[in-house]
Amino acid sequence: MTMAVGNVAQERLSKRFDKWDANGDGVLEPSDFVTEAANIARAFGETPESEKGVQLRDGFIAMFENLAQRAGVAPQGPIDRAQFLQAAGEVVEGGAATFNPVLGPVTKGIVALADKNGDGVIDDGEFAVWLQVLGLGEEEGREAFQQIDTDKSGTLSEDELLEAIRLFHTGDLDYELLG
Repeated sequence: MTMAVGNVAQERLSKRFDKWDANGDGVLEPSDFVTEAANIARAFGETPESEKGVQLRDGFIAMFENLAQRAGVAPQGPIDRAQFLQAAGEVVEGGAATFNPVLGPVTKGIVALADKNGDGVIDDGEFAVWLQVLGLGEEEGREAFQQIDTDKSGTLSEDELLEAIRLFHTGDLDYELLG
């Protein structure tokens, strides 16, 4: 199934490809996704081998396998740029019903890393730390938190964060949430 992806989504997915192509060889492989998960875990002060690091890594591997299947390649890839844009475009343009099962495990892993007090949600302080990891400023962080906290509870649930990541990739939210 081929889907047309909007220009903003296409640009953001292309940027995502470049970020995830850790070794710069022009294709994505599971090792690129493992590297990304390890880098995120370390940025939050965890080792890639910690329980939270493994949770994130497993989410990234599952996402890679889903994209590989959509791209029509073996579960170990590789996935080239065109294949990635087509496969990831299907995920993004398929709405929450398609996006959430693919990105949900990654989001769950990110929440586990960011949630330092263990209450299952991200408060504004934890969110600020996350945005510092991504290189975003304090003011931008406050604005993003207010926009993403859709129920105005003062915390971000996994569902709110997953929806925000989806909206970023569709071009409906301008705050970078995955680095």
